[in-house]
Amino acid sequence: MITKQPIILLNFTGVYDYEVFASSPCITHVDCRDISGVDCYCDEEARAELRRRLAPYPAKALHFIDSGDFHYLTEYWVSRLCEPFSLIVFDHHPDMQQPQWEGVVSCGGWVADVLRNNPFVCNIIVVGASDELIAQIPDALREKIVFYSQSEIDHHRAWPSKAGSLIHEPVYISIDKDVLRKQDAVTDWSNGDMTLLQLQAVLRIIYAHERVIGVDITGECSASLDYLSELKSAAVDNRANEELMRMICQHDCG
Repeated sequence: MITKQPIILLNFTGVYDYEVFASSPCITHVDCRDISGVDCYCDEEARAELRRRLAPYPAKALHFIDSGDFHYLTEYWVSRLCEPFSLIVFDHHPDMQQPQWEGVVSCGGWVADVLRNNPFVCNIIVVGASDELIAQIPDALREKIVFYSQSEIDHHRAWPSKAGSLIHEPVYISIDKDVLRKQDAVTDWSNGDMTLLQLQAVLRIIYAHERVIGVDITGECSASLDYLSELKSAAVDNRANEELMRMICQHDCG
């Protein structure tokens, strides 16, 4: 596989040791297994260490960021962008919960953090979130986000008519594989019902209409399963990661 785009893999749990795609020589590995205070919530000390360790690596890249417990790292990557951008998030969960502790970022609230704190974000578009979870978001936040819910994806409503007309700047894409059905991704959070083919179809539309400047992929399976379960689950995620990586790199080189 030939790619011009850097591929950065952040290893927090060791789960990538079970996924063959991660052995590609194109991928730069960053070992984060020794950092404490990062699982689901990231405290100030851990945040400072992550920023120090990740500083050498570009935001304009393809990033693999382990399980959904670390999805808050998208907020870090887009904080490094110094130009107006739109953020497109594929996620079964809207990730807009209010923080429980001041100064702590979480995997469940990072989208709201980007909305509040990033001066360059022009639009945030969340694709594939549960209708039920969307309804639980406070009105003041929900009105500032464009949602493509699971039901809209299922009914094949056109992307350009709703989201494409809003975007006039480069886009950063964040993919949590829990947006996919269980046959296509095994995660440590509840799954949506999008197929891998549906996800790829929407991504192709985005790449056809927008300039993509960065992507991250999260949603790996738990690394605390027994060995045989781990191998079986990792094989499902490996297939999704491999196909997404190949597709993204082809567009990058295209």
